[in-house]
Amino acid sequence: MKKTISQRYLSLDVLRGLTVALMIVVNTPGDWGNIYTPFKHAEWHGFTLTDLVFPTFLFVVGNALSFSLKKLEDVSFGDFFKKIAKRALIIFIIGLLLNLFPFIVFGEDGSVSLKNFLEVRIFGVLQRIALCYFFGSLIIYFFRKTTTIAVISAAMSLAYWGILCYFGQPGNPYGLEGNASKALDDFLFNSKNLYQGFGVAFDPEGLLSTFPAIVNVLIGYLTGRYLQKQGNNTTAVYRLMGVGITFLVIGLVWNYSLPINKPIWTSSYVLFSLGWDLVITGLLIALIDVFNFKKWTYFFEVFGKNALFIYILAWVIMKLLYLIKIDGSSLPSLFYKNGLTSWLADKNASLVFAVLYMLLLWVIGLILDKKKIYVKV
Repeated sequence: MKKTISQRYLSLDVLRGLTVALMIVVNTPGDWGNIYTPFKHAEWHGFTLTDLVFPTFLFVVGNALSFSLKKLEDVSFGDFFKKIAKRALIIFIIGLLLNLFPFIVFGEDGSVSLKNFLEVRIFGVLQRIALCYFFGSLIIYFFRKTTTIAVISAAMSLAYWGILCYFGQPGNPYGLEGNASKALDDFLFNSKNLYQGFGVAFDPEGLLSTFPAIVNVLIGYLTGRYLQKQGNNTTAVYRLMGVGITFLVIGLVWNYSLPINKPIWTSSYVLFSLGWDLVITGLLIALIDVFNFKKWTYFFEVFGKNALFIYILAWVIMKLLYLIKIDGSSLPSLFYKNGLTSWLADKNASLVFAVLYMLLLWVIGLILDKKKIYVKV
């Protein structure tokens, strides 16, 4: 990774940093039973601030591709494939290892045993990023024209809608039990290798629902490429916000026939999340580049410069902290219950816990930035 970030694209780096900061906050509340609604995912259909985080991360992956793939335009397909396949495989394996981490299980009697590696959850956030990065890169390599990539994105979105309708349970194609994404994962994988958080074996980062998520990367790529040609100026702001608002309106209208739904990553959800991403990108360009208001940006640059590494670190550190127990309670639990809820209401304490943890990660990111250490995963 480069040691300096071009000021011209500061807005994209800030967007990446904002996404990582919010991702840490929503992933590490003090108490999962006490969370303000914007910091929770919609129960099934619907959309909250938290539901914007992951698709925005994919959007900024696409932004980054608009820069990194320029260097690979003239290389042979073999060399190109090796490069993207290697990176995708590394990210995917890290995701698997994070699902297993810390690799041990504590029994009620105090015994310690090794986790059953055969029951590891196969999918997850990093795994989806890896797959979307890989297939998005291949599409970009073979179909380089903006119009062609836009048409492919639209076709993929419509095709996924058709798949959900045709292969989903009649009368309930978008429900938890009846959706085609769950059906495919149930057919291909052991239920123990899938996410269990919905009360049944269903993976919100499953195989089929990764297909429309590639569109988030492709539109992120087109946005980055457009900004490189147009520049961060008033025209770019108007156009990005205009397209973004259009996407939001279409997504809301589409919601009446295809519900906006993150767990199955419906095409209306793709369009609606992209609409917000484009509007937010336009606002950032207006603030940072048009009005030259940059004093606040460094906080988020720190996250943006080591985005994927800090996300991984946030997961690892919290898992390790929960292994440290005093009188049977983990260190984070003791800090939350004794240090925060003693003077804050439960939901406020839960949010403060998450924000403080995010700030801890920021300090680590700051140290890395000051030492010019940028970890490319």
